[in-house]
Amino acid sequence: MRTKLFTALALAAGLGATSVAATELRLSHQWSNKDVRHQVAQIVADEVAAANVDLDIKIFGSKSLFKPREQYKPLSRGQLDMTVFPLSYAGGQQPAFNLTLMPGLVKNHDHAARMNESPFMEAIEAKMAEDDVMVLVHGYLAGGFVGKDKCITKPEDVAGLQTRAAGKAFEQMLAGAGASIASMASSEIYNAMQTGVLNAANTSSSSFVSYRIYEQVKCYTPASDYALWFMYQPLLMNKSTFEGLNADQQAALTAAAAKAEAFYLEEAKKQDAASAKTFADAGVEIASMTQEEFDAWRTLAQETSYKAFVAEVPDGQMLLDLALAVE
Repeated sequence: MRTKLFTALALAAGLGATSVAATELRLSHQWSNKDVRHQVAQIVADEVAAANVDLDIKIFGSKSLFKPREQYKPLSRGQLDMTVFPLSYAGGQQPAFNLTLMPGLVKNHDHAARMNESPFMEAIEAKMAEDDVMVLVHGYLAGGFVGKDKCITKPEDVAGLQTRAAGKAFEQMLAGAGASIASMASSEIYNAMQTGVLNAANTSSSSFVSYRIYEQVKCYTPASDYALWFMYQPLLMNKSTFEGLNADQQAALTAAAAKAEAFYLEEAKKQDAASAKTFADAGVEIASMTQEEFDAWRTLAQETSYKAFVAEVPDGQMLLDLALAVE
């Protein structure tokens, strides 16, 4: 088993040695302890600890163990046990994962929950299994746009701007709208805005708040009735590590994951409105995307992101069709 085993030896006079083993799992993520994704991890850790099955989960947040985009490979190799991870970050290893951050593909949070239980997600999980990775907690987060100097609601608004897009598909779409792309983790947006490297960005509502982006921008377009940006950010586990645990430990993890997943969905729904309030309270202008503007983005995505995905991924059309089939 690929976990770290810490064995305490208790020696008693005349009784020989007694061995008591507890398994410790290392869980890595890039966010602060105020972020909903950390809270999801903490629920799993706390519930497993309460189950008293000799299983401890140690959380390494704020990119303290691995860099944000460099967690999937160590996870797949058993060098890391668990991570809360935007799956599209691993699109280089598995191009199919880019479909979990595709503009306009997920309409709202309830639709996202149905995606998690669909044949589409089964196909994505099969790709993960090839890398010895499995899903413990499903979760999608919505997001929006920020503009350093102006509001962004339609494709024309990003023309000529240096823009951070979360994921390859969004980069393709925004480039198609005339933006220049700067690739970076969401944790780097603040400094890039502060130093003038970025004029605009999109990421999750949660990241916008946890990284205090409201201190650096003039306008925020949150996810509301029309959410263009949804990103799959599950809690993943090394599959061999899970399978190496005993039945009680596996059951404790599964039960903890179910509780965390329900929390994740409800909190994700609250993130968008909460982020809008946080930005407004900080004096940032709040913009709304209309259906006409949403449709314009989707049309652009079909001509750029969707087309490129199908061209680049051997089973891309099949996967895209599975995703589009979820009502």
